[in-house]
Amino acid sequence: MSSSAVSASRLDRVILDGDVPNNLSPFIEADREQAVADLAAANHFAPLIGTEAPGPYALHLSILEGRLIFDIRDVAGDPLTAVGLALGPFRRLVKDYQLLVDSYIKAVEEGREQRIQAIDMGRRGLHNEGAELMTQRLAGKIDIDFDTARRLFTLVCVLAQRIASR
Repeated sequence: MSSSAVSASRLDRVILDGDVPNNLSPFIEADREQAVADLAAANHFAPLIGTEAPGPYALHLSILEGRLIFDIRDVAGDPLTAVGLALGPFRRLVKDYQLLVDSYIKAVEEGREQRIQAIDMGRRGLHNEGAELMTQRLAGKIDIDFDTARRLFTLVCVLAQRIASR
């Protein structure tokens, strides 16, 4: 694949659509910021259906009526295509993510370093599982690499938390 094709198969930016509640935990907000920064630094994202427009792309990610919506646009913001995934397969992982966040916050408050390290290990495993599921669910629709899938899974967890906190 040529270097111009590789540079075109990427996200220029990711926007989480929907209201932003003020009560997201600092940990979840930090996860969101880190995922967006990591995606900006490096990602692989190539729509396989609905558009032949070259990237880079702007992704508007949202949850609507129980579906995860990948609204893919060109860098000017003009719509190209959209991919919807049922949110159901992600629910257990999203719930587990929230439980880990709650445990992490409690461990930090209590100053329990070993517990924090154990939670971090569990969090990495959960993100890997979420990335595998993301890759499977997007197969044939959007080609992504593992690191991009991990970061997108983090953003799905943030979106789900936003909905839960309304």
